[in-house]
Amino acid sequence: MIISILLFIGGLILVLLGANWLTDGASALARRFKISELVIGLTIVALGTSLPELVISMGAALKGSPGIALGNVIGSNVFNTLLILGTAALITPIKFNSKMLSREIPFNLLSAIALTLVAGGMLFAESGEGQYITRNGGLLLLCFLAVFIRYTFSIANDGSNTADEENASAMGMGKTLICIAGGLAALIFGGNIFVDSATEMATAIGLSEAVIGITIVSVGSSLPELAVSVNAARKGNVGIALGNVLGSNILNIFFILGCAATICPIELSEFKYVDFYVLITTAILLYFIGKFGGKTTITRIEGAFFICCYIAYTIYLISNN
Repeated sequence: MIISILLFIGGLILVLLGANWLTDGASALARRFKISELVIGLTIVALGTSLPELVISMGAALKGSPGIALGNVIGSNVFNTLLILGTAALITPIKFNSKMLSREIPFNLLSAIALTLVAGGMLFAESGEGQYITRNGGLLLLCFLAVFIRYTFSIANDGSNTADEENASAMGMGKTLICIAGGLAALIFGGNIFVDSATEMATAIGLSEAVIGITIVSVGSSLPELAVSVNAARKGNVGIALGNVLGSNILNIFFILGCAATICPIELSEFKYVDFYVLITTAILLYFIGKFGGKTTITRIEGAFFICCYIAYTIYLISNN
């Protein structure tokens, strides 16, 4: 058990380092070719902070542990919305802009609804016994991903953002390629160790793969989003904090879970309707606060409420394992 814990921590460290190296390298490469900062934020940075979830979920699917794959995505999205945005809002209130309210936030809600639909209407089932997210469901999520990517590049030249030309050559091409290659290697190696040790720990302490995925694995894999968003909020860049969370949430479902389900159908026997209720409710809550809340802002009080909701959900999961 001790060895599994040490491997779990070591694998997580490698995944986080790999995500950081790959994100830095990819961002430098994008700036070198003068890709819009908006596109970088919605794709490269969001994907970079979601790489731990990608590696862990894909690895879990390939190793026959689909419960960890789905639990990781659900848990990460709930963690991103409730705990990360809640923490960022405690530091400084998060102001929504009009474009985000009409574009990214509806996409975030759409992704949660799409996942529930491909899961066979889990909102209306007591449990997922006998239900699956099939390969066709995974392919449908990937189709939604294509729509999101098409949308992202359609706004790339809308004049709202320009490339950071001053930093375009901050990292040389050689260092850029080393960061990308080293990041990929650390992600793959660390992800394998992380999934294996998490599965062993789940078996040893009697927790289901679903609970392990939604709690321990999702929190660990969401640390890049937490670091980026909290640091952005501390510096007053609340748009980055919100954009990072929204982009990661959308990619977690459309890309990561779409790929995982396409590789291996995901059995839902370890999941309950409440997991999907919570996922959709958090997306709806964020939408309504942004659209109809006072001054379209997540206040410190609302941020504290988000955090309390996450703590309550985690306690529920563990007590009802």
